[in-house]
Amino acid sequence: MRKIRIGERWIGEGEPTYIIAEIGSNFDGSLEQAKRLVDLAKEVEADAVKFQSFLPDKIIAKKGFESKTSFQATWEKPVYEVYCEATLPREWHQKIAEYCHKKDIHFFSSPYDREAADLLSDIGVPAFKIGSGDITFLSLMEYIAKKGKPIILGTGASSMGEVEEAVNTIRAAGNQDIVLLQCITNYPSPFEHANIRAMVTLREAFQVPAGYSDHTPGSTVPLGAVALGACVIEKHFTFDKTRTGPDHPFAMDVSEMATMIRDIRLLEAALGSPIKQLTPAEAETVILQRRSLFAKVDIPADTTITTDMIEPLRPAIGITPQYIHLVTGKKTKVDIPQGEPITWEKI
Repeated sequence: MRKIRIGERWIGEGEPTYIIAEIGSNFDGSLEQAKRLVDLAKEVEADAVKFQSFLPDKIIAKKGFESKTSFQATWEKPVYEVYCEATLPREWHQKIAEYCHKKDIHFFSSPYDREAADLLSDIGVPAFKIGSGDITFLSLMEYIAKKGKPIILGTGASSMGEVEEAVNTIRAAGNQDIVLLQCITNYPSPFEHANIRAMVTLREAFQVPAGYSDHTPGSTVPLGAVALGACVIEKHFTFDKTRTGPDHPFAMDVSEMATMIRDIRLLEAALGSPIKQLTPAEAETVILQRRSLFAKVDIPADTTITTDMIEPLRPAIGITPQYIHLVTGKKTKVDIPQGEPITWEKI
């Protein structure tokens, strides 16, 4: 399985899971709040923060949502107004990128138009994230791919055929550095729809690193994904889930993100390697819990050993039970008192 490089980090099999704190619109129109979220993401040891780079008139048709109130989910405001309030000003991108560089955490964003892709490329982002909603916007995908930076592609609400077409588009543009994220495009999404195993299918079908962009509550799904080999985990991030805004309610707060990252690192250590072997922690336990052959009665020297003279007991400080057939019929060299282990030197 190929590995790709994002900044100084290798992403792929055998590497630590790359954790993306998705800030999205949770900066609430405040540059200072955006920086605060960067600080908090660094504090919980996320590897990257991600924003979204769009302009309302370049991403949605205002009239297209006016008669479709069901599209607005639980939003109290019209869709267009929500997008306007969630817009990350173009002039803030450089400032946030420089702040992230100062804090030693990766900054990147999802460009939703060519100008945004140009801006992010000029800033020097280490990667692009293409959201699930643009998986069929192949002309934009091709334009982004030609920038020559790694692409993390969300695959929510898409078919294998659509993913294949997107991957082929990126590769045809000369870009082989792709990470596919299994995702359920629902906010929040129910556990029974998570379909983590589809991530494995994506990895094997396209021979690329794969991960999970999660919208379920808590860290159950990310941990399951890591257990199945996820190399990237993306979760929305906030410092207050009660704040007004489209992304706050289903985002992880600071404590939850810290717990998830800690548990992922513990899980990575626990996963170990595919080699079945005795671990250092078991060296003493194996002696305490396994059995060896002990004298059931006093056995004088030069006595032929029979099965009724020996008993397999813990600890394993003598000949182990699988060799009992090599012990019976042999003669003792020395006296073996009752309760003493039988060793090869004694027979």
